[in-house]
Parts: sequence; structure tokens; C-alpha cells
Amino acid sequence: MAEGNSVVMYTTSWCPYCTRARRLFDDKGVKYTEIDVEAVDGARAEMQQRSGRTSVPQIFVGDRHLGGYDDTSALERRGELDPLLAAARGA
Repeated sequence: MAEGNSVVMYTTSWCPYCTRARRLFDDKGVKYTEIDVEAVDGARAEMQQRSGRTSVPQIFVGDRHLGGYDDTSALERRGELDPLLAAARGA
């Protein structure tokens, strides 16, 4: 697993939901580790094992699996994303 950032996103270069997830975190000034499941050997299997899902993006904050872009943007709309990000930075 990638180290260094508390936010990890499994993505592909062509996925529109991945682009939206990048934009969400970029707009918030949040650094993230991006793992392209098509470019990194074993990354897709790692993503599936960690998340139980096959679609991208799959987003993690610390050890917590947020889900995909729709799940993450729903947390943002409810005001629940920033506290998760703050807690992960403090960990």
C-alpha cells in the first residue's frame, strides 16, 4: 500500500469519476496518493482485496474505506468529509 498520505485513491487515467474525485481533493487542498490500477502491477487486486469492489475510484482515508466518488461526494455534502480528513491528518 502507498505510504505518506492519509488519502489513497485507486484510479484509472480515463475514468470520469476518478477525475471528479481528484478535483474534489484538489479543490480542498488535500494531498493524496493515486494508484493507477492499470499501470501498477497488482494494484487492481490490492484494491479489490481492500475494498471488496471492482470499480474505480476506490477512496480510503487512513484505514477507512469511503467507497467511490459518489460515496465521497455524499460525505462532502453532509459535512462529514472534512472531519474525517482532519482526523486522518492528526493520526
